[in-house]
Amino acid sequence: MKFLVFLGSVRNSTPPKPARLGFRVSKACIECLNNRFGEHEIELIDALDYPLETVFKPQFAYAKGKAPSALDALTEKIAAADGFIMVSPEYNHSMSPALANLLNHFGSSLFSYKPSAIVTYSAGQWGGMRAAVGMRTFLSELGCLSVSAMIHVPKAQEVLDEEGAVQEGESQSSWFDYFGRTFHQLIWWAEATKHHRREVDPFTMAKQFQRNPSERNAP
Repeated sequence: MKFLVFLGSVRNSTPPKPARLGFRVSKACIECLNNRFGEHEIELIDALDYPLETVFKPQFAYAKGKAPSALDALTEKIAAADGFIMVSPEYNHSMSPALANLLNHFGSSLFSYKPSAIVTYSAGQWGGMRAAVGMRTFLSELGCLSVSAMIHVPKAQEVLDEEGAVQEGESQSSWFDYFGRTFHQLIWWAEATKHHRREVDPFTMAKQFQRNPSERNAP
């Protein structure tokens, strides 16, 4: 199966040191998935690789063939994915605005009927867990409901090195056991939803919102 790991931070400046803790956490997630669940295809989607327009305009708002090529390519990747791992820091007790901004460029139908996993981190002691609370609501609105287990990495700069490897003095096995609980749930649900999407097209049962907001109105 195919999983996309969304790194939802574009911050590459200090403070706090070191910068781009999210890259470390994302790489650790990928390493755990490859180490413990190696039969799947994993791709990192780094928000820093998608310089977006100053004025917000989602991919689906462009005329056909006129959207930036990077957004079109990511549209295809999201559509082909079976599940998502969302990696976010915590800003003001909320998820990263960079992650929300990137995800908001795509229609929810691309994410719908697929599971997601929430991964948060921080340089301090809480591991971004307060951001995770809001992420559940956000991801449910996209249609990629998050699994119950979550991953929080406090003091990520002390746990992981610049390439996402577990640092000396920390137990990789223990960390991967912790990560694995979430990833086991994600993979179980991804397999279940992928199989059922093949049996029943969900969009024939609950049609996509297309043009008029009244399509969602109560009678």
